[in-house]
Amino acid sequence: MKFDVSKLAASLKKQIEGFEDKGRKGEVGRVISIGDDIASVYGLKDAMLGELLLFPEDRYGLVMNLGEDSIDCALISGEGNIKEGDEVKRTKRVVEVPVGDALLGRVLGALGNPIDGKGPLGNTATRPVERVAPGIMRRQSVDTPMLTGIRAIDAMIPIGRGQRELIIGDRQTGKTSIAVDAIINQKGKGVKCIYCAIGQKTSSVAYLAKQLRDAGAMEYSLIVSATSSEPAPQLYLAPYSAMAMAEEWMEKGEDVLIVFDDLSKHAVAYRTLSLLLRRSPGREAYPGDIFYLHSRLLERACRLNAENGGGSITALPIVETQEGDISAYIPTNVISITDGQIYLTSDLFNAGHRPAIDSGLSVSRVGSSAQHRDMKEVGGGLKIELASYQENLSFAQFGSDLDASTKAILTHGAVLEASLIQKNGAPEAEEKQALLLYACKAGYFDAVPPSEVASLLEEYFDYLENAAPEAVREVAESHELGDSVKERIRETAADFLKNRQ
Repeated sequence: MKFDVSKLAASLKKQIEGFEDKGRKGEVGRVISIGDDIASVYGLKDAMLGELLLFPEDRYGLVMNLGEDSIDCALISGEGNIKEGDEVKRTKRVVEVPVGDALLGRVLGALGNPIDGKGPLGNTATRPVERVAPGIMRRQSVDTPMLTGIRAIDAMIPIGRGQRELIIGDRQTGKTSIAVDAIINQKGKGVKCIYCAIGQKTSSVAYLAKQLRDAGAMEYSLIVSATSSEPAPQLYLAPYSAMAMAEEWMEKGEDVLIVFDDLSKHAVAYRTLSLLLRRSPGREAYPGDIFYLHSRLLERACRLNAENGGGSITALPIVETQEGDISAYIPTNVISITDGQIYLTSDLFNAGHRPAIDSGLSVSRVGSSAQHRDMKEVGGGLKIELASYQENLSFAQFGSDLDASTKAILTHGAVLEASLIQKNGAPEAEEKQALLLYACKAGYFDAVPPSEVASLLEEYFDYLENAAPEAVREVAESHELGDSVKERIRETAADFLKNRQ
């Protein structure tokens, strides 16, 4: 029998061409290049943007570029010993992080992994780190205060639950201190807090954790940390992980305060990734989508309406400026995304004015809608009085003779400015802030030298609690400065100054 080799070859060729390995086609690829925590992979034609890929040594990569013949991944935990030709597998999953009450009191890495040495988290659910922000119809207007315990902020630049308030200023001006005080002040108020450290030193994160622990704030708080020694992909993912953790509580009807410290370093990490991925650089070498980077993060902070549980996420992003330049690319981007900014200046900080808040450039776009009646009364007009004081002070420096009304403005303004000085780590109850600021605004302490005002106010409040406890209690309960309370403040202030002499 004659054997036809050509027919056999054609048959085999046809079978090979039609062969499909259902379990592996498009599911397994190969590394074709790797370096700087970026890997190019060939063979994963079905991979999705944002998908996790499994590399050797149980390392994961995040798909960031989809090319015609290959895809580019950012290796989340570094490249290790991965080399060209290594096998890469699809997971068909996006990046997810653990969520729930089990996270409270813990210090976690960028992907929710415990890094505090206290063991595993236990039973937790997971959520994807990226999510579309709630739509307008699911939201409610901001009308409930998120008190920071800092007089200057709660009176002049009020923050409401569901608001996004930027803290901006040069390096070493007290930005983190304001955020930490805000977290400490939530004790007993039913607000869960998340502090997200991006690109900081490990020692700084450890010190902050100790601060919160000593203040009893870690019971309702957690820290998400991606330090400066971590790969850029972790710095990029950390704030999204923290926001996903916050959303779990918000959607259960709870209130959350989240701090991003800071988004300047986050932008730099993303710029690093983008340039390594060969994306086109734009202004200041940042990629064209840098605005979208922060807007899709901060837009997730809001207050949901009653039909959706009524929970909220209040975001305090921090941005570092260079020489006070708030018109730079990243600061202007984040200013346009947020609902106001707290601007800190080096001049005030170096002059010993803490917190070093510039009342002229700081603003809250929610305003008095997020204040109780007592804080509305003491905060109303406070900015204008301080602005008038600064303007008259600048003219007084020329050494010209001053009339009595100008001298009165300067004396009163100096006391008002001094009344906003406050120690770090000592946030105050709302009734204390309202009573002290009212006494200063009414001019009862205008005869006191400005350098003594800060210590005098502490002494006066102790005196007021003993001499008129009913007035303090009434303000705490009603959030209002009634006529009887104002009369008691006038009387006790006069008695206090008389006894102090």
